[in-house]
Amino acid sequence: MSTPTKRIAFHTMGCKLNFSETGTISRNFIQHGFEKVGYKEKADIYVLNTCSVTDNADKEARKLIRQAKRRNPESIMAIIGCYAQLKPKELSKIQGVDIILGASEKFNLLNYLDELSINKKTKIVQSDINDVNRFKPSYSSGERTRTFLKIQDGCNYTCSFCTIPLARGKSRSDSISNTMTTAKEVVKAGAREIVLTGVNIGDFGNGTDESFYDLIQALDALTGVDRIRISSIEPNLLTNQIIEFCASSNKIMPHFHIPLQSGSNKILSLMRRRYNRELYEERIHKIKDLLPNACIGADVIVGFPSETDAEFSKTYNFINELDISYLHVFTYSERENTEAIKNKDIVGFKKRSERSKMLHILSNKKTHYFNDKFLNSTRPVLFESIKNGKVIGHTDNFIQVQVDGDSGLINKIQPVNLEQNYGSNVFGTLK
Repeated sequence: MSTPTKRIAFHTMGCKLNFSETGTISRNFIQHGFEKVGYKEKADIYVLNTCSVTDNADKEARKLIRQAKRRNPESIMAIIGCYAQLKPKELSKIQGVDIILGASEKFNLLNYLDELSINKKTKIVQSDINDVNRFKPSYSSGERTRTFLKIQDGCNYTCSFCTIPLARGKSRSDSISNTMTTAKEVVKAGAREIVLTGVNIGDFGNGTDESFYDLIQALDALTGVDRIRISSIEPNLLTNQIIEFCASSNKIMPHFHIPLQSGSNKILSLMRRRYNRELYEERIHKIKDLLPNACIGADVIVGFPSETDAEFSKTYNFINELDISYLHVFTYSERENTEAIKNKDIVGFKKRSERSKMLHILSNKKTHYFNDKFLNSTRPVLFESIKNGKVIGHTDNFIQVQVDGDSGLINKIQPVNLEQNYGSNVFGTLK
């Protein structure tokens, strides 16, 4: 490698999948002699792994690019991720961007650096998304005791609001055998918990004779790791067979994140989702019947075109009555090249904001209620970080807990008595 630069900084936006890929790319640089530093430090190379789910994500990316260049005007600025694949020309107009790599090329960033001349014309390397079909195994490391393990990429769904298939391509995954090899690397690196991540993880094995159910059976037998957590999984792919297996496992955590998006069947149809509210409700009841202590999260979009006050009320009331624990609330954002942008029955920005606020308040109430149920009980907590003399971690069912302690607790699982509920987290004492 002829590049003289040695200090490299990464910043990851968006989803767990991006974190897993940043982890793999950064390890490649470290193995080639680079020093990894914080993104807010002065570095020779800045790498921004972008998200493009909403317009706000695009704005944040532009801000982060400008901040990095102010820290070191002579640095190389590399942009990867979904924004880089979707809008490379837009990114290339931002002063200071040196290289933009698309979905197929981002893992080869190290090789492209030799070809760069700082402050010259921005280099764009991008394949047509229809030609992106290779699966690259990845996992996060260094930042957390919980490791995000990428098991799947891309999506074959055509939800009317979503650009992810345009940014990441068709659904693809590795074999179970190869996935297990990567999982063993994660265990060897010291992770106590593996979080399975991807764009549409329930679609694992699509086009083969393997399935997500087969994968979790194999991972359940993996030695050396204490916890396996399933990240977001589509309700139509979360079968009763999967739920029943999770309920019988001591290793798979009682925590599910199941995208809802809307509680109105009319809006779900306009979104081109592959389920209705009745199936969603059925999944929640099945989980709670078998795992009454399970934490269940949901994604919701407010302000989708044609979402009247009545349709939003259906969503609000549906969620209010469901036994779920928290929400990730997204305000609908118009995205180019999506079907939804053609729908002219637009919800005003003020109305979108009001609905978002209502669901955030509801989410806080749901979380507080869920946490309350476990006060004066003992749960196992995996400690992950320390801040202001408090050691912070998560229970098996994903309650954030803080206790008095020191860094010696980090990456350990300890029983904790849950005592005071602060809403977003619970204070406890070690047993």
